[in-house]
Amino acid sequence: MTSTYAVLSEGLEKRFGDVHALRGLDLAVAQGTACGLLGPNGAGKTTAVRLLTTLLRPDAGSARVAGHDLLREPAAVRRRIGVTGQYASVDGDLTGRQNLRLFARLHRVRGPAERADELLERFGLAEAADRPASTYSGGMRRRLDLAASLVRRPDVLFLDEPTTGLDPGSRNRIWDAVRELTADGTTVLLTTQYLEEADQLADDIALVNQGRVAHTGSPAQFKAVIGAQVEVVVTEADVMVKAAAVLDQLTGAEPSFDHERRAVGAVTRDVTLTLPRLVRELDAAGVPLLDASLKPPTLDDVFLRLTEERAA
Repeated sequence: MTSTYAVLSEGLEKRFGDVHALRGLDLAVAQGTACGLLGPNGAGKTTAVRLLTTLLRPDAGSARVAGHDLLREPAAVRRRIGVTGQYASVDGDLTGRQNLRLFARLHRVRGPAERADELLERFGLAEAADRPASTYSGGMRRRLDLAASLVRRPDVLFLDEPTTGLDPGSRNRIWDAVRELTADGTTVLLTTQYLEEADQLADDIALVNQGRVAHTGSPAQFKAVIGAQVEVVVTEADVMVKAAAVLDQLTGAEPSFDHERRAVGAVTRDVTLTLPRLVRELDAAGVPLLDASLKPPTLDDVFLRLTEERAA
């Protein structure tokens, strides 16, 4: 197994009674990147994270995390990772500062007070540092939880649905923190049900379905599965055929017609096609326009398409 991967698993399996949660999970996460684990509820995402963080033992398969064998060196793995689960791990009776100092002392970090103050400032919690964590908002508690997982400066950070239930402002703060971490070289593996989150943060995406990785690729590669939707609305019905010929040439796809709206559409997987180029080509062909649009697919579109295909 190569050291260029911070997380590398082969054939991980896990059963809970009659439930086969993982059915041979193969996953590769390059060092210093962010990988998003996507999938429907029950796909096996959280089970995968629990296995890779040594909280569960696999029934079969192997993995290396941060350069250490998951089964033979679990203690070494734990020393190199940070984990933020779906639920806050901080103590509500302690202040934010006390929580972080406690984590720093447990991890035998040098200068626990200084490290706690650094993280409080980094996550915008300095003003609330001496308030009990139980008085924090949901977003503040998630930021404190993330700060606690970074006390030891982990090589690999696991985030299990880190922004579930947060307002947009709190979510953006978490996103900014994750971007800073990957920029500094930390490898991040996150599970999320927010496809926008994966689009914003992930260098690569692994779509998990029925306990296996069904598809992998960058967000752009995932979107290319469906392609962008091109549509033009013309001024006169008799130029629709001419507009269709231009779209056919640009996209290589069979155009569709909406005669009532005088609209012609097509799907393109050409990532170099831009709206200005589309308009120029139609103008050069003498096609008078009322409107033109080029709508890239969202990860929601891709997710639904791929999961539906997998189910079928």
